[in-house]
Amino acid sequence: MTASILSIGTALPRTRVTQSALRDLFAAQPGFDRLSRRLVGAAFDAAAIDTRHTVLPQLAGGSADGLAVLSDGELTMPPTGARNDEYRRTAPALFAEAAATALDGSGYAHDAVTHVVTVSCTGMFAPGPDYLLVRHLDLSPAVERYHLGFIGCAAAIPALRLAARIVAADPAAVVLVAAAELCSLHWQTSSHPDQIVAASVFADGAAAAAVAAPSGERPGLELDGFATFVTDEGEKDMSWTVGDSGFEMTLTPEVPRIIGREIAAIAADVLGEVAEVDAWAVHPGGRSILDRVEAALNLDASALAPSREVLRAHGNMSSATLLFILRDLLADGARADGDRIAALAFGPGLTVEAARLVLRRPAA
Repeated sequence: MTASILSIGTALPRTRVTQSALRDLFAAQPGFDRLSRRLVGAAFDAAAIDTRHTVLPQLAGGSADGLAVLSDGELTMPPTGARNDEYRRTAPALFAEAAATALDGSGYAHDAVTHVVTVSCTGMFAPGPDYLLVRHLDLSPAVERYHLGFIGCAAAIPALRLAARIVAADPAAVVLVAAAELCSLHWQTSSHPDQIVAASVFADGAAAAAVAAPSGERPGLELDGFATFVTDEGEKDMSWTVGDSGFEMTLTPEVPRIIGREIAAIAADVLGEVAEVDAWAVHPGGRSILDRVEAALNLDASALAPSREVLRAHGNMSSATLLFILRDLLADGARADGDRIAALAFGPGLTVEAARLVLRRPAA
């Protein structure tokens, strides 16, 4: 039985901050020498991001509702426990908002959900987000729950793959996939280039998908196939570890170069003939990653427009980002029944996750 994404819901924190304001804030931090300030300016300005959302209202001039990260214009470095407490305080509402929107658009009542798959790499607690969704959305207490943690930016595709396999095994299953990431909780004030690059692109957001057997009554994205590929290089170039002052991202300039070198062979292997793809959903880990994918696959300049637009408006929301792009493709009235969509995402390792989807429109 082929599974289909019937609806996608998204949620964003109320605080939106401009890229230029964040650039100026980071560049003004004490201890940053002239070279570090130049690197901040270059990284933030080259990111092709206009605005990002954060659960930290003080970064946009608001009051500190929870975690205090700003004092007299100086960014503080709270311990990991305090950052995780803020995740526990603020992430559940975003999970619930995105998931409720996805369910409401799917045609299924909340009590029809049989499985919940949650995704996150920016915080952890138990009972976790999967448990709280059962409570917050009044799901059946017998719902099966799975949580995929610390997979990074690529995690939405493994979550959809798990949902597709559940539906294949049980055609009556209704699977709720929900991802929420609060990357801003782990921004570092370090002048190390990796931390500056991470601070220039990552943001907060949540997205969810309702996955079930296609009904034929509403538009959907059929989940046609999946693949995973671990590159020969990159284990030390993209990583995500727990430090004493937050989770620490390593994101070296080699990441887009590795992707650029290897993505053509990977795409041909897992997606088939690239020329037959009608639309692309490529995780925008950064503008340079999109540029490398576009060049390596010889794509038209408009092919990655949906990915670039999500990056421009929201930044890199880690695992939730790909679902934002798929949401926009599903809602695009210019897309026709049968359009073939290729999804690509990149995670620590360096791991490439790929999915083939087919857009379905109900008969008129």
